Amino acid sequence: MIEKNKENKNTSKTTGHEWDGISEYNIPAPRWWLIVWIVCIVWALIYWVFYPTWPVPGGHSKGILNWSQQSQLNESQMEITEKKSTYLEKISKMSLQEIQKDPNLMEFALNGGRASFKENCAGCHGSGAQGSKGFPNLNDDDWLWGGTLDQIQQTLYYGIRSGHDKARTSQMPSFGLDKILTKKEISDVVDHVISLAQTDKVGNENGAKIFASNCASCHGLKGEGNRSVGAPNLSDAIWLYGKEKSEITFSVYYAYAGVMPYWTGRLDENTIKQLALYVHSLGGGE
Repeated sequence: MIEKNKENKNTSKTTGHEWDGISEYNIPAPRWWLIVWIVCIVWALIYWVFYPTWPVPGGHSKGILNWSQQSQLNESQMEITEKKSTYLEKISKMSLQEIQKDPNLMEFALNGGRASFKENCAGCHGSGAQGSKGFPNLNDDDWLWGGTLDQIQQTLYYGIRSGHDKARTSQMPSFGLDKILTKKEISDVVDHVISLAQTDKVGNENGAKIFASNCASCHGLKGEGNRSVGAPNLSDAIWLYGKEKSEITFSVYYAYAGVMPYWTGRLDENTIKQLALYVHSLGGGE
């Protein structure tokens, strides 16, 4: 009798559906599953009320909170803008040297300078400031007009041969085009210039005399350069327009007059400060 009751108790009812001898039991869903299902429905209803969900003409419902990805972005951006304005206010009141001494402010300035450099300077100097033919490498310590913070800032302000009243300006004569020197004299002086930078090259005696008479007033007797007039150092084997004799000959014969734009009036004061600090930090700053 007990075994019969156990058998009846353990026997589950079927739905009456049967396939190939397999019956479908009529077993209700577990209680935990029903609870989760109901909670999800309630959560969905609450979400529909508070957040944008229902499709409506022109877009979707706004929801009670009037939330959107754009509003969330604006809130985050507002917080960033407030912090940024605090730093910029400090930068505007401090000298470049004072900014350097403040680690947090310096980090902010370098990040800003890096971003501004990519937007305004990388087109000529390269994204890594490595330069290219005719455009100076800003990572080394070879400077035409000086590499101190103040000198870099001045160059950024007014440019080089930019047309600004305060621009840095100098001009090398075109010794061939203006018929100052003959082709033979230019060849001799180029040989001498090459020997200044490459000690394994034999100097040209006649070229040395021509150099002393025509070039030393700007470049120095030993070709060491003169930053006050933007005359490059000819003894360091760093060549802006190429190191081959044909390239140097072209420079002497025709002369180059590279132009860097002035940024005052185009970029604000704080941005120029950040650019000066960034360029100075690249490795060649003095």
